[in-house]
Amino acid sequence: MYGGDYQIQGTIFPAPNFNPVIDAQMLGGALQGISCEKDTLIDILTQRCNAQRLMIAEAYRNMYGRDLITDLKENLSEHFKEVMVGLMYPPASYDAHELWHAMKGAGTEENCLIDILASRSNMEIFQMKEAYSMQYNSDLQQDIYSETSGHFRDTLMNLAQGIREDGYADPAMAAQDATVLWDACQQKTGEHKNMLQMILCNKSYQQLWMIFQEFQNIAGQDLVNAINECYDGYFQELLAAIVLCVRDKPSYFAYRLYNAIHEFGFHNKTIIRVLIARSEIDLLTIRQRYKERYGKSLFHDLKHFASGHYEKALLAICAGDTEDY
Repeated sequence: MYGGDYQIQGTIFPAPNFNPVIDAQMLGGALQGISCEKDTLIDILTQRCNAQRLMIAEAYRNMYGRDLITDLKENLSEHFKEVMVGLMYPPASYDAHELWHAMKGAGTEENCLIDILASRSNMEIFQMKEAYSMQYNSDLQQDIYSETSGHFRDTLMNLAQGIREDGYADPAMAAQDATVLWDACQQKTGEHKNMLQMILCNKSYQQLWMIFQEFQNIAGQDLVNAINECYDGYFQELLAAIVLCVRDKPSYFAYRLYNAIHEFGFHNKTIIRVLIARSEIDLLTIRQRYKERYGKSLFHDLKHFASGHYEKALLAICAGDTEDY
């Protein structure tokens, strides 16, 4: 199955009979009362698509002369605040926000860089870089260069260029590139690592799909297994993430959510980022992959580890307009 042939579906869609003025009024009442009405925030912000939320924010500013994101930050706390505020960013701005905080905190959060840069299209990367520059008056590629190192940095820098070929597939070249990948897994010199990342970062998804098939024929094993055996550290994780995203992005994000819930003691940042970023793209498909692969629903696992309004907000994003808990 080529990674673009399955049906993908999000959980959040434009709300029917939408009225941003009424929503803004209700949010104003919820935020400016004596006690913050968190259920109202969840009911509105998780049941509107991103474009509608931006219209609500504009109506809110016109009505109250205040910024909705600022008011959410002032009235909410901890992970619930991160969810509600995160929903208010346009997709490119949210990616930029996450990348900035992944690099500018105490230590770099490499897995955030991997999740975002391994999975975004050329256009998404272009828009993300523009947003990053506008929001932080900084250059994304320069920040990646200063905050990371080695072949991991080289691969991230390549991905951040957003120059992947589009739609091109050549069977003869696929066999040749598969041989280069096999050599790179055997010899592991700096030059071979460069060739490996150049192929994975620049070839089209269609071409890579063909290369992966040829690699299986040549090596007698799956490319991800070969990468995991031959390399280590964040370089290995990034290469494997690119391959997995080419094959099936929803499966990759289902795997990331499972790890974030079970392997890292509920890694909230990853869970929040994936749910928000994929909510209008493929979160429903991610839920399906999660259940197929791990035997339990994403709802089950989130309810088991999260609590209170934070749990309610996560479940609402996952559910969208379905009640499949």
